[in-house]
Amino acid sequence: MKRLFCPILVLLLLAACSPKARDAVACGERPDIYPDYVGVTVPVTIAPLDFTLKGADAIDVLLSAPDGTELRSAGKTSTRFSEKRWRKILQRSAGDSLRVLVSGRIDGQWKIFAPFCLFVSTDAIDYGLTYRLLEPGYEIYSKMGIYERELSSFRQSALLENTQFDGCLNCHASQQGDPGTWTLHIRGSHGATLLQHKGKMAAYNTKTDSTLGFCVYPYWHPSGRYIAYSTNNTRQGFHVQPDKIIEVFDLDSDIQVYDVERNELITAPQVKRPGIWETFPVFSPDGGTLYFTAAKQVEIPGELPQSRYNLMKVSFDPETGRIGDDVEMVVDAASQSKSLCFPRPSYDGKYLMYTLCDYGTFSIWHHESDLWLLDLETLESRPLDGVNSADTDSFHNWSSNSRWFVFSSRRDDGLFTRLYIAHFDDNGVAGKPFMLPQRDPKNYYENFFFSYNVPEFVTGSVPLNRIRAQKAINTPERIPFGYRSK
Repeated sequence: MKRLFCPILVLLLLAACSPKARDAVACGERPDIYPDYVGVTVPVTIAPLDFTLKGADAIDVLLSAPDGTELRSAGKTSTRFSEKRWRKILQRSAGDSLRVLVSGRIDGQWKIFAPFCLFVSTDAIDYGLTYRLLEPGYEIYSKMGIYERELSSFRQSALLENTQFDGCLNCHASQQGDPGTWTLHIRGSHGATLLQHKGKMAAYNTKTDSTLGFCVYPYWHPSGRYIAYSTNNTRQGFHVQPDKIIEVFDLDSDIQVYDVERNELITAPQVKRPGIWETFPVFSPDGGTLYFTAAKQVEIPGELPQSRYNLMKVSFDPETGRIGDDVEMVVDAASQSKSLCFPRPSYDGKYLMYTLCDYGTFSIWHHESDLWLLDLETLESRPLDGVNSADTDSFHNWSSNSRWFVFSSRRDDGLFTRLYIAHFDDNGVAGKPFMLPQRDPKNYYENFFFSYNVPEFVTGSVPLNRIRAQKAINTPERIPFGYRSK
């Protein structure tokens, strides 16, 4: 249980403030810090939450654990907590709260602000994240890559970058965070789907004469034997409205399942219906249900604002790979004049998180996009009000223990997507999200002209051989997919 002793220790904390702030003026306001870490819940193993104080040309911060352990950081523009001492003070605050006292020099006057708390959860978080980073660019492939970030430190490493070949990287996914089992799609002149499974990596041609196109938007079956894919005929267009830049949409899409052991694509008429666009497939944690989104076909581009996707489900037999005939609607978003994207069930089987926007299937370009939560027992949905912002909140994924989730948002500046992490407790309550920690975060994000895309938790470092992957992409050989219809 979290013990809130901030008010009791205010005077003691003030007395412990830096000598620089001896003549400081105490104010009852909370500090205006960037990123906003006030009152967030964090895991014990998270990297230091460095921050800046708005309007200050000097900052002094004192952290206090419940057992009296302290950690101070002072600087001109940003805190810089020692990673070793930060890790120690979080461990001593686990299951409780860490007190933060901020003082800053603003217009020549030192001010001491009201203390706030960081809540340190005992719920473990995974080793790290993988994500795509890409520069703004709509007509050509700008620099992009798939990267790995260790959450206990600031270490980021490139897994694969398009400087190693000519094309676009996207649609990467691991099997419930397993770093050794993943799939990655390459677009362009060297198009391929890279697949790593049971220690082997190969490049595949996933387009067959009987399917719409290449396999994209993957999601692994919990057994590791199957991967659900959609196949999409995707286009993009540009808006003339000043508040919108680009729209990405499908002209057609179907669902298919790949049997890794038999090297066969499995399709069924009920998930590739004429006049219906099916996309974003995901398996339930028990492997017996295939969720996906579907919309009635409309004329593009004139009727695009009437393109609205609902959440559907159909049974799936892991023994035979058979897709059932029992397709049914789970969430009717269209009746609310909304469109549902990116369904992601929690791995404990209790909830399904999704994104809701006004129309279409690429919510990352919609400022109104919000995260919603479906209770899989009651089938009731609710918005994540404590998580959503006034700007885009979109693509998301769960940690392996379903106690944390990561999502992309444009709330920072309205232009670039940044990553945020939030705690999720036993009662289905989400905590206040916090931005992915960086050293000198204000300077970092103001000068970082890349967007984060498709974040995913991984339970360990990804064992990807970049040179081997590069050779597989740049050589013309591709393993063809087989095909069977159920």
